[in-house]
Amino acid sequence: MDTILEMRNITKTFPGVKALDDVSLKVERGEIHALCGENGAGKSTLMKVLSGVYPIGTYEGDILYGGDVQEFKDIRDSEERGIIIIHQELALVPLLSIAENIFLGNEICENGVINWPATFARTSELLKKVGLRETPSELITNIGVGKQQLVEIAKALSKKVKLLILD
Repeated sequence: MDTILEMRNITKTFPGVKALDDVSLKVERGEIHALCGENGAGKSTLMKVLSGVYPIGTYEGDILYGGDVQEFKDIRDSEERGIIIIHQELALVPLLSIAENIFLGNEICENGVINWPATFARTSELLKKVGLRETPSELITNIGVGKQQLVEIAKALSKKVKLLILD
C-alpha cells in the first residue's frame, strides 16, 4: 500500500485539558476514513493539528505526509502540500458569487487583472465535478447550506487537493 499520511503519537494540551493523548492515524492513498466520537472527543483538534491551524510546536508527535515529516507553521503550509480542510463553519462570503468565493485569495489573473472568462470557465468545470448546476455568478446567499458545502469542496478542488479533510 501507498501511505499518504501518518500521524504518530499526537498529543495536544490546552490549559487544564489534554485534548489529544498519544493519537496515531494512518491513511493509504485512495482510502476514506471517518472519525466518530462525541462532541469534545478531539476530532476537530486532530484535524486542526494536521492542517496547521495548530502549528508545529503547539503539540507533541509527528506528522508524516508523503513519507516526509512535516512541520506546518500555518494553514498555507499544509495547503501548499495539497492538504485542504473544510471546517464545520463554512468560510464563504454570502454577498460574493460562487466564482468569487472559490477563487478568493487565489484569483486567476493576467497582468494583475482578474481574468473573468477563465475564472467562470474554471468555476463551471469545478461545479460540474461536485454535481452543482448553479451558474458561477450566483450569489452564495441564494443557495442552501448543502450546496454551499459543495462549493467549499469545489474550492478545495481548485487548489489541487491531494488530501481532503471534511470536519
